[in-house]
Amino acid sequence: MKLAERARRVIPGGVNSGQRSIPGLTDLVIARTEGSRFWDVEGREFTDYHAAFGPPLLGHNDPDVAAAVADASGRIGLTGVAVTEAEVDLAEQLAELIPSIEQVLLTSTGSEATFHALRVARAATGRRLVVKFQGCYHGWHDSVSLNVISAPDRVGRHDPTSTGILPEVLDATLVLRFNDPAAVRQAFAEHGSDIAAVIVEPIPHNVGALLPTEEFLRTLREECTAAGSVLVFDEVITGFRHALGGYQAISGITPDLTTLGKAIANGAPIGALGGRADLMEQFSSRPGGPVFFAGTYNGHPLPVAAALATLRKLREQPVHEHVFRLGTRVRSELTALYRRIGVPAVVTGYGSVFVSYFMPGPAPLTYDDLLANDTAMFVGYRRHLVEHGVFELPLNLKRSHLSYAHTDADVDRLLEATEAAVTRTLAEGGPSDLAHASTMGGAGTGAGAR
Repeated sequence: MKLAERARRVIPGGVNSGQRSIPGLTDLVIARTEGSRFWDVEGREFTDYHAAFGPPLLGHNDPDVAAAVADASGRIGLTGVAVTEAEVDLAEQLAELIPSIEQVLLTSTGSEATFHALRVARAATGRRLVVKFQGCYHGWHDSVSLNVISAPDRVGRHDPTSTGILPEVLDATLVLRFNDPAAVRQAFAEHGSDIAAVIVEPIPHNVGALLPTEEFLRTLREECTAAGSVLVFDEVITGFRHALGGYQAISGITPDLTTLGKAIANGAPIGALGGRADLMEQFSSRPGGPVFFAGTYNGHPLPVAAALATLRKLREQPVHEHVFRLGTRVRSELTALYRRIGVPAVVTGYGSVFVSYFMPGPAPLTYDDLLANDTAMFVGYRRHLVEHGVFELPLNLKRSHLSYAHTDADVDRLLEATEAAVTRTLAEGGPSDLAHASTMGGAGTGAGAR
């Protein structure tokens, strides 16, 4: 019996995350990863641009990170009491690097970090409402698990990603349009005295890449400050991948709280929540703190060792210079490729992140703009990329990533494979079965990953 068949007998759907169940690729079983590549149990080699939704900024199995984890595993295990020197070192570096962080707590995932951010915001303000934006994903918890990738008829109203969420929980979440300062000002004019927090991905990478306008981010900061609401930047994706200081260091807009994960430890399971000391000291990690905070694996020695090794490499080596250069090349040459073969497309992204939307320009600014994306082409060409040994996740609107391990030769291979895959998709004259199975929207469809 094949491994995939064995998996489906004992694991619902055969995978441990809803975003790993991909129509047409249900028998894919990973055997090994290294650098910019992974191999399946059949020995097929793939250049990986999906990169587990973005954590391995240095590349898979980075030797320096692996050595640090191996060293820690030989010296210290999980005790679940007190603190370790490595936890202190990591907290000090996060406070040094991220503009908004005065104090920080470690979690195991980004979803946990965003959950605690909203809980403490509500506790500190005594308010009920949370504001999020269409297209942004902040984890699996009920108050923000809605309006990520929505069908056109579900934009503008609550669109939960799952059944089982209480309506009264959703009623406490306001969903606004990204990059719409007027909508933000109106929401605060109507509800400002009851808005506990505004949470936002500075770049909504869970729908590819919507680049924020300066006015939009500035408006968030101004309205939250005026109303006494807590501004939360969800930098689980943008943090460290785009800059050591996160996107807040690039934009010059400093939130009250910041959530981190993914690239912080090159793939080890760790997240973080940090920000203003007066907010962070509300947590029960400080004796007398009224906001409960706990987690058996918080600050686990091995992910912490991975994070410290990752940050050391990011600080000492030209990681961002390399991935930004490759990112610029990919976006530029993909744009030229689509123009040459006569395919309407907008290639966008930031730094090491890129995505091709199959739609006329200009670059999209809101989720509404993305409704013009040709889903069949988007999913179909990625399905055919697999046949050329190149892997970009064949789900609608998902971004792709470059790492420190990717090379110009990898980019050459990506460009050749993309032309072949797009040409074949065009020749087929319509959406594949996979494209039909991965359309925009519907409850439980197309959320992100934490």
